[in-house]
Amino acid sequence: MILTDTHTHLYSDSFDEDRDSVIKKAIEQGVSRFFIPAIDSTYAQAMYELEASFPDNVHLMMGLHPTSVKDNYKQELSFVASELQRRSFVAIGEIGIDLYWDKSTLGIQQEAFQYQIQLAKKYKLPINIHCREAFDEVFEVLELERAMDLRGIFHCFSGTEQQALQAIDLQMKLGIGGVVTFKNGKIDQFLDKISMEHIVLETDSPYLAPVPYRGKRNESAYIVNVAEKVAEIYTVSIEEVAKTTTANSRAVFGI
Repeated sequence: MILTDTHTHLYSDSFDEDRDSVIKKAIEQGVSRFFIPAIDSTYAQAMYELEASFPDNVHLMMGLHPTSVKDNYKQELSFVASELQRRSFVAIGEIGIDLYWDKSTLGIQQEAFQYQIQLAKKYKLPINIHCREAFDEVFEVLELERAMDLRGIFHCFSGTEQQALQAIDLQMKLGIGGVVTFKNGKIDQFLDKISMEHIVLETDSPYLAPVPYRGKRNESAYIVNVAEKVAEIYTVSIEEVAKTTTANSRAVFGI
């Protein structure tokens, strides 16, 4: 059984004390594919070191996280562009719009999001979308950039059934993580109406740990708990969930 964590921040300082053992523990649980989103230039070296330590398992994205879109965002976007030119990545991410922390930066967040989608098109890469309290704004940009060859993942999907269908129509997979195990997560109420071919699994570790670890540091190994919940929702085996969602991740990332 091969499980794929399509979104994990394993370079986070939350793992500084036990990073290798956390990754090895996940691999022992069948989680052997880790896709690593970027935040901003300050994390790049840690990402590259992680990749060097686990070259067969770790796959890097490049991008500017919406909460890092600040006064220096043009400089940060230049860094993203130069790194994409310098070496290969599996996706542009995580990118998008976040209006939970700061609504005043909406304009430059939209600009950064659209520019990075254009980079994805240039390099024929998928995108990994961060959306928090900004579904309408994210969909607006995606519609502007809609293209046959634009694909990706709606990371940590927490929207409605209608928003799920809208994301799928835009050729996005739904990233399903710990939220699906929460009593108030809501997505478990309609997920079985969405074909499993449209979902991938993720942890977003060290954040959003699934039940029974909610409130603690999340780890890639806990994707097993997410897969168990998804199997329960679809009334299939966990092996079937692993097989289908890993195949879906390969369709997105090409590896």
